[in-house]
Amino acid sequence: MELKHNIHKSGPNFPGTDFIKEKIIGKRYVNTKVVDFHVHIFPDEIAERTISKLEDLSGIGPYTRGTAADLKASMEKSGTDISVVLPIVTNPAKASHINQVAARTNETFSETGIMSIGGIHPDNDNYKEIIKEIKSLGLKGIKLHPDYYGVRLDDIRLERIIDEASNQGLFIVTHAGPDIGLYPPALSPVDSIVKVIKDVNPEKFILAHMGGWMVWNEAFDKLRETNVYLDTSFSIGEINWKQLSKIRYGFHMMNDDLFVKMVKGFGSERILFATDSPWSDQKEYIDRISIMPLSDEEKDNIFYKNAYKLLQL
Repeated sequence: MELKHNIHKSGPNFPGTDFIKEKIIGKRYVNTKVVDFHVHIFPDEIAERTISKLEDLSGIGPYTRGTAADLKASMEKSGTDISVVLPIVTNPAKASHINQVAARTNETFSETGIMSIGGIHPDNDNYKEIIKEIKSLGLKGIKLHPDYYGVRLDDIRLERIIDEASNQGLFIVTHAGPDIGLYPPALSPVDSIVKVIKDVNPEKFILAHMGGWMVWNEAFDKLRETNVYLDTSFSIGEINWKQLSKIRYGFHMMNDDLFVKMVKGFGSERILFATDSPWSDQKEYIDRISIMPLSDEEKDNIFYKNAYKLLQL
């Protein structure tokens, strides 16, 4: 895929050559691509209603209104080349439809830079057929969110889905830790992740929110010797609170020192840049990570190299 807003054709200083433009990221210039491995968008006809509902549940303000056009504008503003949409199937009857929509999103990937993976629900008894369909549609992975299902991550229904998806060569992204809009108890605690690894040991298992939102120290202690990937979504910076009455349970982001510790502890080859857009701002995230005390190689791994391997780009 040609990364349009990074590639400039010939110019006065580079006649007849192609070159990757140096992006201004944070306070430094870097030659890099950026893949946001965790974003959410919704069909135009339901985007405003869905965002408003999630805004009320969580008490936080979004940075876009959840449409593909909004995401594209954010990508252009921030210099994000690729955004990966993670659909959440809350109704088992809609799994196939959601995956068909994901496949249609990918038909325009070369123009938009937006691609989608698949989704499934633990109550899909025909989970093997759905996973086969996901693979046949060319989708590279699946997203799970136990809190929206009301089912723990280590429930046999999710373990068998994870096992089958891994056997089919798909990567699995799961929410990890508490969800800011769905109050405790969390249904994907670190211990449930440990059990899934023991029972299933999926090859490409990605834990959102740096291994477990707000339980980062526990994730560091119990998971860094495993082969999991972590995505950086909704974990650093500031929470964009809109309803102060919703601030409870000590909800907070990790500090930059802990983020760097986790990158060093897990290894940069297991960290994926991700924002959880629209709930975090892509530009702010890129700026923040770009000035952290990490090497260029570590930042390249995080910003795009690990994602390219998983997405087979």
